[in-house]
Amino acid sequence: TNFAMNKELIMNPNQLVAFLEKPCAEFTKEDIKRYIQQNGIRMVNFMYPAGDGRLKTLNFVINNQAYLDAILTCGERVDGSSLFPFIEAGSSDLYVIPRFRTAFLDPFAEIPTLSMLCSFFNKDGEPLESSPEHTLHKACKAFNEVTGMEFQAMGELEYYVIAPDTNMFEATDQKGYHESAPYAKFNDFRTQCMAYIAQAGGQIKYGHSEVGNFTLNGMIYEQNEIEFLPVNAEDAADQLMIAKWIIRNLAYKHGYNITFAPKITTGKAGSGLHIHMRIMKDGQNQMLKEGDRKSTRLNSSHPSDSYAVF
Repeated sequence: TNFAMNKELIMNPNQLVAFLEKPCAEFTKEDIKRYIQQNGIRMVNFMYPAGDGRLKTLNFVINNQAYLDAILTCGERVDGSSLFPFIEAGSSDLYVIPRFRTAFLDPFAEIPTLSMLCSFFNKDGEPLESSPEHTLHKACKAFNEVTGMEFQAMGELEYYVIAPDTNMFEATDQKGYHESAPYAKFNDFRTQCMAYIAQAGGQIKYGHSEVGNFTLNGMIYEQNEIEFLPVNAEDAADQLMIAKWIIRNLAYKHGYNITFAPKITTGKAGSGLHIHMRIMKDGQNQMLKEGDRKSTRLNSSHPSDSYAVF
């Protein structure tokens, strides 16, 4: 069993999981320090979503082991009033503390860089009650305490790639579902995004081109989707944040534009962010009874969805 587990971990696309030979949920501060020291990592990035929904980044150059230990243990002070509209300047001191389980090698950095998502704490060292990640943490904890079950989630991340029209192998308007190249122009871009997301710890189910496909004013608008696997709801949120950051960064490198907007023009397919749920106990799906679903779909644009949507 240990051999099978080690083989599975070694094949994991997240380089930290493969190197440390343990799942990311078990990462410790000592694990992070060992990976940094033995893999030539020169910088550490703290990342966290602000009130505008975008990931913010704080860079650290690793000066020595003591400094590395200090930032991993104590985090760093940030100006909360510049991050959240509800925090006043007079009491704006916040601290960002890294969550080791989110560590990944930055696929875009020229200097070897390890990135981690962070949680917000106030000046008294308590979790910031109003921060997004703590709100979700409290909800998941309350659900577990009341029901004894784990709330899992997964996202369908739909987006449009926007790029100059090549006037070659034109796709059929609104018929882009599962289209292949050369009619779908951005399959290679999507698969590269998926590879980077997987390296960053994202648990992906699959990816494909979506229905939306049209040209307007000399530009191609092509809809794509990357769908995830159900994981703990907190991990699901982390994975979606990192995935959107990766897709935008890779698009920028290619000279493409990206939009996750629900609707960009009338008469063309919009992009949903469908969040599916699964309730687990002792490794068993509590939404199944003798192999059949016992829950009804709450809201979905796809008849084949296998999980309830909230």
